[in-house]
Amino acid sequence: MSNSRVVARLLGIAAAAGLGSMSALAQESDSAVLDEVVVTADREQAEVKGYQARRSASATKTDSPLEEVPQAVSVIPATVLDDLDSPRIEKALDYAGGVARQNDFGGLTMYEYSIRGLTTSEFYKDGFSVNRGYMNPQDPSNVERIDVLKGPASSLYGRGDPGGTINIVSKRPQNDQFTRLDLSAGRWDRYRSSLDVNTPLDDDGKMLYRMNLAVEDNKSFRDYRTSERQFFAPAFSWELTPQTRLLVQAEVIRSSQVFDRGVVAPNDRLGRVSRSDFFGEPGDGEIDNNNESLQAELEHDLNASWTVRLASHYKQGRLSGGATEASTLAADGRTLNREYRYRDYDWQDSITQLELRGLVYTGDIEHNLLIGTEYERFAKAEEVLRTRPISQIDIYEPVYGQPRLPFSVGPGGRSTDRHELVYSRSLNLQDQMRFSEKLFGVIGARYDHYEHRLDNEVAGTRVEQTHEKITPRIGALYQFTPEVAVFANASQSFKPNTGAPRPGTGTSFDPEEGVGYEAGFKFDLLDSRLGMTIAAFHLTKENVLTADPVDSSYQIAAGEVRSRGIDLQLTGQLTDELRVIGAYAYVDAEVTEDNTLARGSRLLNVPEHSGSLLGVYEFLDGGLRGLELGAGVNYVGDRSGNVADSGFELPGYTTVDLLARYKATQDLTLGVNLNNAFDRTYYERSYSNVWVMPGEPRNLSLSLSLNL
Repeated sequence: MSNSRVVARLLGIAAAAGLGSMSALAQESDSAVLDEVVVTADREQAEVKGYQARRSASATKTDSPLEEVPQAVSVIPATVLDDLDSPRIEKALDYAGGVARQNDFGGLTMYEYSIRGLTTSEFYKDGFSVNRGYMNPQDPSNVERIDVLKGPASSLYGRGDPGGTINIVSKRPQNDQFTRLDLSAGRWDRYRSSLDVNTPLDDDGKMLYRMNLAVEDNKSFRDYRTSERQFFAPAFSWELTPQTRLLVQAEVIRSSQVFDRGVVAPNDRLGRVSRSDFFGEPGDGEIDNNNESLQAELEHDLNASWTVRLASHYKQGRLSGGATEASTLAADGRTLNREYRYRDYDWQDSITQLELRGLVYTGDIEHNLLIGTEYERFAKAEEVLRTRPISQIDIYEPVYGQPRLPFSVGPGGRSTDRHELVYSRSLNLQDQMRFSEKLFGVIGARYDHYEHRLDNEVAGTRVEQTHEKITPRIGALYQFTPEVAVFANASQSFKPNTGAPRPGTGTSFDPEEGVGYEAGFKFDLLDSRLGMTIAAFHLTKENVLTADPVDSSYQIAAGEVRSRGIDLQLTGQLTDELRVIGAYAYVDAEVTEDNTLARGSRLLNVPEHSGSLLGVYEFLDGGLRGLELGAGVNYVGDRSGNVADSGFELPGYTTVDLLARYKATQDLTLGVNLNNAFDRTYYERSYSNVWVMPGEPRNLSLSLSLNL
């Protein structure tokens, strides 16, 4: 069936659903009770006890009980972020199960992770893509929770990868008035302050304001690495009428950091140099990464069953600065070849969404329908200047301060000068069905029209591509008993490949296409104090870029990868005193077809086994009342450490973190965190044997939380 016919059919379904909704609206208009509508964000936040969340809007774009969603979803609530007292959210993702760290672009961005073995750079915040470009990592001061959707999610979010999707839910204004100040200090002169202010702006609580502010000044165990960060996030909500709500949110981030690719492993052997050794040039200074975003959302309840939502999101950023980076290691095993790169990137992204959500009944079957459209315009400019010839440094006896060589690659010294423009339009339909109190189903599809243009000013070329893709999704869940449910789903993903093929072979690459299958169990145990999900998965992705066999300086879309395994997630409040969150994943991810990598090659930075467990005990009575003690254990197995699969591996490791909190008064809480308590030497990610990032040694941090 042609794409145009499929699109016409989808539009017909949307029109029929719209007519059905109008009919239902007319029948129910006399009996609708508008005052009973509950705001989605409030329900999501209210139904979190300890570490366990009961609802999520990320997995379906409708506020749904997790026990009815036929998909594995890991939720990391703000309580975990508070207990870990980490300035970055990636530490919390260790407890999501099957999430591994990938390239972080020298520490400047969130950039990439792998979920269930397959790498993704797609991150969402409140349902909008936030990592197209080089956006800063999300600051935890404005995070209410992190939802990790396992498996393909293109039927909801559009282009993406089949392993999974991360959606960050931000803090929203609340009805209560409060002010909270958090201060922390740690090893290597690390200092951080954050302020959370929430206040109603009128006597009726219809207009609410919330502001999150954070300031950091950090050094590192890595020699010469420093960073500064300022974060400001105001939010305003207004209930214009009982049926109409407006939410406006903004973020401003100012960040400066020394670019750091990590250590080297001569002859693929780690530990030959100290984990603190720095192989750039201290005199290069810091790279600036400044971002701004603005988002507005208007919701209107047509009646008690139907809601229309219009939302728009805009962000922009600029990254600029230079750094000396490792390129290759000479044959003597000690001379490191380096080049200086100056980057100047800027980007703008605007996204608008229009959605209609509501209930329709066909006999005894309840249909929770979602009809949505999305339009996006994304523009990015990248300019890179490189020095030639290369500079060198002795990794065992480094001498810094070498004179910088001239830029001499390409016109004006530019090795890269690219301008990218993307237009994307989509239509997505979804039907969540409640067949009975025990049987639930979901079916959905999304149509995406994608236009991409890439101008290479250095090469004097332009590549244009247009793709249309429909990505379906289907799933079902059956509640055997109040404690045990079984679920299964199947879905697809797609992601356009950017870049230029060898001249004469075509104007663009075919997009990556993925398929995912998942089946598992959901458990609600110990009188709903413990939730657990166990799932088996099988994922494939084709049209992965690989070297062109005719000319290896170009690529073709002919590679394939496969990932399969099992993951487990548990969260709960086991007793009134004890809260726990944990995960385990077995991931068998490998190359199944490639022009340079052998079949069966392991995928970069993906451990076969990984697991984590965090528990906190709170004393509610006696002389220790107000004291909390906790411990977290994180295990990561060995991983491939080179994108070229040269046999270089990162060894597995286990780290232990300890924490304590003491509520000295009703408004004052003191805390201490001891990370990597046994001072384990480990390596958390790499790209090659000259770009290996070691993990932090043992470090202690002190914190203070004050309600003003």
